[in-house]
Amino acid sequence: MSEKYKNRYRIDSHRKLNWNYSANGYYFITIITQNRICNLGEIKNKKMIHSDFGKIVKTEFEKSFQIRSELIQHEDIIMPNHIHALVEINQSKKRNDLKIKKAPKRQDYQQNHENFRHLKIKRNRPIRLPQSISSFIAGFKSSVNTKIDDYIDEHQLNIPKFNRKNHFFQPNYHDHVVRNHVEYQNIKYYIRFNPKNWGYDRLKDE
Repeated sequence: MSEKYKNRYRIDSHRKLNWNYSANGYYFITIITQNRICNLGEIKNKKMIHSDFGKIVKTEFEKSFQIRSELIQHEDIIMPNHIHALVEINQSKKRNDLKIKKAPKRQDYQQNHENFRHLKIKRNRPIRLPQSISSFIAGFKSSVNTKIDDYIDEHQLNIPKFNRKNHFFQPNYHDHVVRNHVEYQNIKYYIRFNPKNWGYDRLKDE
């Protein structure tokens, strides 16, 4: 990555201490394209229109929930340069909407669109546990790279392929452990209406 982007798109650590990320729970995750390039599509009339790369990403993301028995999809959106998703890890594979009984000791941020929009994105390069959030994301990113590289070959595109030296997505990602019912509902609302609020999104490239 060039010096121009190193500080601008830097992502610092934001993992919940002593939390097992393969444990049953609800997670709000954000995956961002390298340098925030809008190669997944564009917003038109407040609706997301996927590019060919965006369609590949969407397909591979959906497949992740088909091949991982512990993973449940609650809400997600593929934006021009990032993905927001609300997912559940549940080893019994019984979808459990909103039933989060343990309330947090404190609120990290107020539940509304403005504060989710300004949620600080930090580095997350965890030890990869089986059937964990990090394992899911690593597998998803790998499959996206493979499929997009195949697309580049098939269409004879004059662009470099994606690998460890040329990332399609940023190597890191943001995750947030959802603590209660109110937080779950607000995150779900935030994701659902993200395209309508794209003009105010802090992840929109300047």
